[in-house]
Amino acid sequence: LFKKCLFPQDYKGQKLAEQIFQGIILVSAVIGFIYGYITEQFGWTVYIVMAGFALSCLLTLPPWPMYRRNPLKWLPVQDSGTEEKKAADRKPKRHSKS
Repeated sequence: LFKKCLFPQDYKGQKLAEQIFQGIILVSAVIGFIYGYITEQFGWTVYIVMAGFALSCLLTLPPWPMYRRNPLKWLPVQDSGTEEKKAADRKPKRHSKS
């Protein structure tokens, strides 16, 4: 349960979200620049880019199911007592002098 809340997207989902985010921002910037140039109003450029940013946030920030198609395979939980035993059993390495 904790892992699902902490990491709602897998790595492929994160990559897809990043590509969608950058694509929408790029397209809205180009459209905004062209429209602002034609109308000679820089304000329209800003509004269109801000609308693209809002749309990209709406599509990429929530943990939509399309970003969770490849779930991560977690290792099983290990007992912490065995780690302490293994560390105590190891002998320190001695370095040979050259």
